[in-house]
Amino acid sequence: MGAQATPTENTLPLRPADFSTLAEALDYAALGQTGCNFYNGRGELYEALPYARLREEALILARRLAGLNLERESRVALVAETNPDFMRFFFACQYAGLIPVPLPIPFSLGSHQAYVRQLRAMLKSCKPSIAMAPEGFASFLSEATEGLEIQYFGTPDDFDELPEVGTDLQPLRSHELAYLQYTSGSTRFPRGVMIKQAAVMDNLAGIAQHGVKLRPGDRAVSWLPFYHDMGLVGLMLTPVASQVSVDYLGTREFAMRPRQWLGLMSKNKATISFGPPFGYELCQRRLRPGEAEKFDLSAWRVAGVGAEMIRTEALDRFAEALAPAGFDKGAFLPCYGMAECSLAVTFAPLGQGLKTDVVDADRLAYDSLAVPSSSTVAKEVRKFVDCGHLLPGFELKIKDDHGNELPDRQIGTVYLRGPSVMSGYFEEPGITQEVLSEDGWLNTGDLGYLVGDRLYLTGREKDLIIVNGRNIWPQDLEYLAEQQPEVRPGDALAFGVPGPNGGDLTVLVVQCRETDDAKRKDLLNRIRSRVRSEVGVDCMIELVPLHTLPRTSSGKLSRSKARQNFIATHDFSMIGVGNSEEQTRPAADRRAI
Repeated sequence: MGAQATPTENTLPLRPADFSTLAEALDYAALGQTGCNFYNGRGELYEALPYARLREEALILARRLAGLNLERESRVALVAETNPDFMRFFFACQYAGLIPVPLPIPFSLGSHQAYVRQLRAMLKSCKPSIAMAPEGFASFLSEATEGLEIQYFGTPDDFDELPEVGTDLQPLRSHELAYLQYTSGSTRFPRGVMIKQAAVMDNLAGIAQHGVKLRPGDRAVSWLPFYHDMGLVGLMLTPVASQVSVDYLGTREFAMRPRQWLGLMSKNKATISFGPPFGYELCQRRLRPGEAEKFDLSAWRVAGVGAEMIRTEALDRFAEALAPAGFDKGAFLPCYGMAECSLAVTFAPLGQGLKTDVVDADRLAYDSLAVPSSSTVAKEVRKFVDCGHLLPGFELKIKDDHGNELPDRQIGTVYLRGPSVMSGYFEEPGITQEVLSEDGWLNTGDLGYLVGDRLYLTGREKDLIIVNGRNIWPQDLEYLAEQQPEVRPGDALAFGVPGPNGGDLTVLVVQCRETDDAKRKDLLNRIRSRVRSEVGVDCMIELVPLHTLPRTSSGKLSRSKARQNFIATHDFSMIGVGNSEEQTRPAADRRAI
């Protein structure tokens, strides 16, 4: 590999995202030396793309797209593989006055037809005029577009054959859309979030200036997909808008070789990277004894963590395992955000690390109150991570089911208002009205509570399980299952379903490779015992094969889809919490979730 990575240092004065549009941001970044670098699964650099060349190539492609005579703000569907072509197309759209729509690539290449159906549904939703897919996904796109009114689709090479048009380009303006961002679909079918230029630029400035407080010489590393909000906004647009070099590793490559993440951080002395907790957990689990000492992570000052509810146990293990590499646990930066707010909403203070609030478990379950507790008995308390304070411009309220604002430490639904909030869901006015009020308040669907100006998240409103008037958090049940040696992180899902007698039934579905009936029964008994002793509920536990639990487009487990599948494949008049036949079916007879 003869390519040289783009430098970290830049002679260009740092401007942390203080621009009016994405095109303007790239125009400035192109005046310097920084850019992005793309690595394969072996950690080898296969292309360096300085921002100057990205701008040059995006302008050439924009003039080719102009020759298609598309209406302004026409949508351009882009299958978002982590490669230079996606960035080239995304910014070509900015210059050509078109709206890019990043579309997912499959987290695993399991079901051809399922992926085609997913692509087709998104294409029907966003109604693109043109579409692009990398060579490896072109056949999927071809199938998905069949019968749809799409003017032109093809691979990057196909688009490069189009003639350039000698026309004055009119980049997207601040009041126009910057892109459509599809939600992950963890609670329902993905919707196209409309984000205006002004909205995303406000969020990028908040991230760069107040969240991570970018400095000259910062360098980022990312394995997050470009079709996910954290990957697109946090680790693609923020570096461009702040003239920061960034090193990319494909998401699938990371899943197969997670230690390459550490290798890139170490090799390039990177200072910033983000990920969900499972990414840190996967990396730590793949480390061999004594291997941490070969990495140098002493420059890593921001290890961002975002999730619906952050658990500290896996992150603590990561910090302990990588301490010999110079990793500082104070680098952990909990944050909160979502695609409907462009990305970021809150950040904890830099250098604070993982600060937790220890609360009484019974008051939490029965009264929805986060009352501080000094108990050292694990089952008597719950811990929630301080996700920090709001970025400038945001307002936040915690409300109950009747819309009443709640005081500190009372758990309710998180509502937000601010300049980074979406315009709505594309061509979904009814659904937009359900979550976005006329005066700009967004119902996030997340549960949480405030302590002063600090936000603590407790989960998703639709995921909460209610048993005899008591709140059960599915993450608690999943965590207990994952503590068993046979169960990996992310191999358990918990949810509630209608019981046979009109009450609620709590279900825990666990992926397991064990086929011996005696060992399977022992695993079930251990999980059941832990759930009863720690959470105080009975639940139906079902073991299923590996790779069975459904995931969203961003790779997150989908409780709502698992619940739907479970209901569709079970006869509730015949099962109950104590039905051992259902719980211990032989491996060959297990029904897929």
